[in-house]
Amino acid sequence: MPNSPLRAAVLGAGWYAAQNHIPVLQARPEVVLDGVSRLGQDELERVKTHFGFAFASENAEDVLARRPDIVVVATPHQLHYRFAKAALEGGAHVLVEKPMTLDPGEAWDLVRTAEANGRHLLVANGYQYLPQVDALRQKIADGAIGSIEHVMASFISVTRDVFHGDAGLNSWKTTFFRPAKSTWQNPAQGGGFAYGQMSHCLALMFFLTGLSPETISAQTFGLDAIDLADAGAVRLSNGAVASISGAAAMPQGNRGLMRLFIAGSDGMLTAEFDRDWCEIRRNDGSVERLDLKQGDWIYTCDGPVNALVDLALGNGKNLSSGTIGAETTATIAALLASSRAGGAPQQIMAAPQARVA
Repeated sequence: MPNSPLRAAVLGAGWYAAQNHIPVLQARPEVVLDGVSRLGQDELERVKTHFGFAFASENAEDVLARRPDIVVVATPHQLHYRFAKAALEGGAHVLVEKPMTLDPGEAWDLVRTAEANGRHLLVANGYQYLPQVDALRQKIADGAIGSIEHVMASFISVTRDVFHGDAGLNSWKTTFFRPAKSTWQNPAQGGGFAYGQMSHCLALMFFLTGLSPETISAQTFGLDAIDLADAGAVRLSNGAVASISGAAAMPQGNRGLMRLFIAGSDGMLTAEFDRDWCEIRRNDGSVERLDLKQGDWIYTCDGPVNALVDLALGNGKNLSSGTIGAETTATIAALLASSRAGGAPQQIMAAPQARVA
């Protein structure tokens, strides 16, 4: 455990980093805000002054040259790999915004790089850190519903105005920055629902089941080359089948709908994150419900940031590992490839070695 405070750097201090990641880091007494990077000198100076960073530069390499202990990579998607790899090789523990990368090979390379350098690699998937979600994962691993045979996972989020059109979210009117349209609406840079939102749903499914994806057949619906709805059939590593779907369709002002149904040889699990509801029905007639309070499963992303700090201090758990991030990236890449091929099945790139934690 370090005797001095952890020096934190944030690369890509845009709307969500300023809204979530930086305030969470700022609230930790074990952390000092050392370096920050983003484009736009006026915006950079604003974020440096407001949060009290010691150093700021539009050049992310200048920030990494200060050898921070922990790094949050919140740049546009296509830059995640470059900066996360450099940060890991520089000795930092790293949290990467989702999607981890756009290219599966790059995602798996980040996993290898983290292992080679003895660093922690996390992805900003906050659902895994909500109350009792890790305990639910353990119940499934301990055989609460027997061997998993089928999973149905769906996410309908409040993001249509993020991925299409000029309106944007009403909540952006009060945020520190409004996100650049190119980040979310340029398909060449990972714009669209699959990378932007199905990444949450897939990561949660892989986390809860402990299974890896193998093949997918999928279709998408889109406007102006941006996917707004996705659906696919996935073969999982134990032979189970999964139905995954999602859409940028929930009207603003409502809670996003995230639901998973996991069927096993001994029972059925229903997890409705939009209703703070989870129930396990077993073949022996018993019924178990998680004791969830109203609002327990409202999405927040402070969990991954706090986990980054805790892990760097020698504590905590990584519930959003680079391995799950790479499996998610590989699934999305194959999903989009299958859609372009008229639904033809696609192999999902697996780790070059046995699955790691």
